[in-house]
Amino acid sequence: MTAIKHALQRDIFTPNDERLLSIVNVCKAGKKKRNCFLCATVTTERPVQVNVVKVKKSDKGDFYKRQTAWALRDLAVVDAKDAVKENPEFDLHFDKVYKWVASSTVEKNTFISCIWKLNQRYLRKKIDFINVSSQLLEESVPSGENQSVTGGDEEAVDEYQELNAREEQDIEIMMEGCEYAISNAEAFAEKLSRELQVLDGANIQSIMASEKQVNILMKLLDEALKEVDQIELKLSSYEEMLQSVKEQMDQISESNHLIHLSNTNNVKLLSEIEFLVNHMDLAKGHIKALQEGDLTSSRGIEACTNAADALLQCMNVALRPGHDMLHAVKQQQQRFSDLREQFARRLASHLNSVFVQQGHDQSSTLAQHSVELTLPNHHPFHRDLLRYAKLMEWLKNTDYGKYEGLTKNYMDYLSRLYEREIKDFFEVAKIKMTGTTREGKKFATLPRKESAVKQETESLHGSSGKLTGSTSSLNKLSVQSSGSRRSQSSSLLDMGNMSASDLDVADRTKFDKIFEQVLSELEPLCLAEQDFISKFFKLQQHQSISGTTTNEAEEMDGGTLSRSYTSGVPQTISSEKDMIRQMMTKIFRCIEPELNNLIALGDKIDSFNSLYMLVKMSHHVWTAQNVDPASFLSTTLGNVLVTVKRNFDKCISNQMKQMDEVKISKKSKVGILPFVAEFEEFAALAESIFKNAERRGDLDKAYIKLIRAVFVSVEKVANESQKTPRDVVMMENFHHIFATLSRLKISCLEAEKKEAKQKYTDHLQSYVIYSLGQPLEKLNHFFEGVEARVAQGIREEEVSYQLAFNKQELRKVIKEYPGKEVKKGLDNLYKKVDKHLCEEENLLQVVWHSMQDEFIRQYKHFEGLIARCYPGSGITMEFTIQDILDYCSSIAQSH
Repeated sequence: MTAIKHALQRDIFTPNDERLLSIVNVCKAGKKKRNCFLCATVTTERPVQVNVVKVKKSDKGDFYKRQTAWALRDLAVVDAKDAVKENPEFDLHFDKVYKWVASSTVEKNTFISCIWKLNQRYLRKKIDFINVSSQLLEESVPSGENQSVTGGDEEAVDEYQELNAREEQDIEIMMEGCEYAISNAEAFAEKLSRELQVLDGANIQSIMASEKQVNILMKLLDEALKEVDQIELKLSSYEEMLQSVKEQMDQISESNHLIHLSNTNNVKLLSEIEFLVNHMDLAKGHIKALQEGDLTSSRGIEACTNAADALLQCMNVALRPGHDMLHAVKQQQQRFSDLREQFARRLASHLNSVFVQQGHDQSSTLAQHSVELTLPNHHPFHRDLLRYAKLMEWLKNTDYGKYEGLTKNYMDYLSRLYEREIKDFFEVAKIKMTGTTREGKKFATLPRKESAVKQETESLHGSSGKLTGSTSSLNKLSVQSSGSRRSQSSSLLDMGNMSASDLDVADRTKFDKIFEQVLSELEPLCLAEQDFISKFFKLQQHQSISGTTTNEAEEMDGGTLSRSYTSGVPQTISSEKDMIRQMMTKIFRCIEPELNNLIALGDKIDSFNSLYMLVKMSHHVWTAQNVDPASFLSTTLGNVLVTVKRNFDKCISNQMKQMDEVKISKKSKVGILPFVAEFEEFAALAESIFKNAERRGDLDKAYIKLIRAVFVSVEKVANESQKTPRDVVMMENFHHIFATLSRLKISCLEAEKKEAKQKYTDHLQSYVIYSLGQPLEKLNHFFEGVEARVAQGIREEEVSYQLAFNKQELRKVIKEYPGKEVKKGLDNLYKKVDKHLCEEENLLQVVWHSMQDEFIRQYKHFEGLIARCYPGSGITMEFTIQDILDYCSSIAQSH
């Protein structure tokens, strides 16, 4: 093993500057035994690196090669398998577990012991040695405590060390001088011993010769020590002198520190005094303005505003710690509080007097608006009050109690003023709507009770003022039997209870203009007042909306703008936007009921006015919501719009109800039904009103309801008609409906238009077929029998052999209908159709032409049957198709 170790050191590790410390012959466990060597090596250069190298014998020769190397720092665990019994197996845990079997237990233990020593010396990370005998590890540690473990280990490990170049050179020189040393080692050793003795003696003589010089050196050292003692004495005296100087300098330094501290305190005191003087000193001019300033002139208001701002700055100055303990500061703060209280009281009193004066002055100007449908302009009053806006903001920030009191007083005075103006304004609007006048009375004394307005309206229009008429009048409707168009149209007007003198386009246009003017006057009035409130009372209009609902705002009184106080600071419960809406609700509390009364009056005058009101109100609501969806104007108009929409729905429901309750006379001819004509009028009026309107969807829904009700009612009346055939009633009325829908081009009723056309076509065909059976009744019966025999299975050419349908019978039936008789029958048919049809639709020629086509079709059918069932008989009708055309044309011209 020693020879292998030297060979490995020479061939493998010396070229890599490594020293081989331990070696073990191993093979892998569980596999075919292929021996290799595990070597523990260290590098010769610093820092030392410790490796475990696997060396394997080459297959091509007897030399060894380096196969794998692991750094010892990567070794985690050394497992010897058994610490008691001898076992050649052991494991090394690097990146994975390597299982080895040593050639002998001694080699294994020696290798593990070397690994343990290298770990103790070179590695900070300790390797875990498991199943290793404690005696094996303890034997490796030297017993001497002072002896270096690493040094002893290195000597024990270093069994071999090569000579360096210098040592080899010295030995060669020595051996050249002693040629006999190789042959006689003892003589060479004796010579070396003698030379060593000579050297030792020379050393002793040299030491003895230097004793004199040592004594001289000792004397010099003694003299140097004396000099050092003298220097120490002088240094001690110098230190005593410097100590007194140090004490004096300390006193001077302390004195300078006190002077600097005094100066610093004086500067700070001056800074504090200047701060208090600069920030808590109010100019005499400001004090005078607060106490005696003129609040009526623009210059006085500006001076008071500047003084109030300066006072607020003085009161809100951020005092430094300890300032509030100064008596002068307390006095100044008390003085500022007194000035604030005095000026706030004077300002509130002046503004209250301005509010009262505004109410009296504005009342005197109401007479000029008594005959005009306009509202008084409050712009001058707003312009004068806006001069106090900054003072109101100051009052809001300094004395919220007085600010809230002013807010309540403003709402109280202005609500009474606006109530008088708005009620008088609506009285004028109602009078203009009804067309009544009151001579000898001034507008200011007009009564405002709704009952009076209703009495005027009823006296003007009577009990049947609605366009669609009352239910009782509809129950008495009867269709006139006269043939003239004029009498028929007048009867329709009578049925609808709508005389042209009472309700016409001019009256509706007049109502529309008045209603639009009312909304146009109210809208700028509310917007101007809201804008003034936000500016004057310093309320933001575009803050986040609070959770307070509109109904809650209406119920709240203007004086209950509730706020709670904590240490004098108001805690806002509702947002400023809600305050604006509450103030507007209190000031204009009469607008919504007055608008509802006006809407009720318009609906009573003419139920179709709800169409105008729905369009106008929707437009104004849409405009107001675009400006501010949560404003008072938007909310109020939105509430009124609900009422208008309810009236519109009621108008539609009443028309549907009247359709359902319509009755017809059993003795009169039925023409165009009144509700069909009324639907035409409603649709034409609605299309003109709702052109480009925002609420078009409401009208489309009403159209669907009405047209379906019209369809149902037409069929109901047609089924109940006794004087006029059902097909005629259906044909004429659905033709009228189709013509109306085609003319108006209502997109949502396209399906109903197609349905009306289909019903008109079907009933026209049914009426024509039914009526044509009468002129050639026997001939029709004869050929119906022929067709019945053919249907029973008799061949067509054999029908003539039937006794009842032979050629003689056919000739007999044909002779009964010569051309003269046919023309006479057609003439009677024309007269009967003329009696059935009404003049409004002018469908006589259309029906007559359809009958002519149907008659020709039947004629051709009869000829076909004769040709097929009576072939070669030579039997023909006594009139031709051209005769039929001539008969029909002459009959139509004669009538």
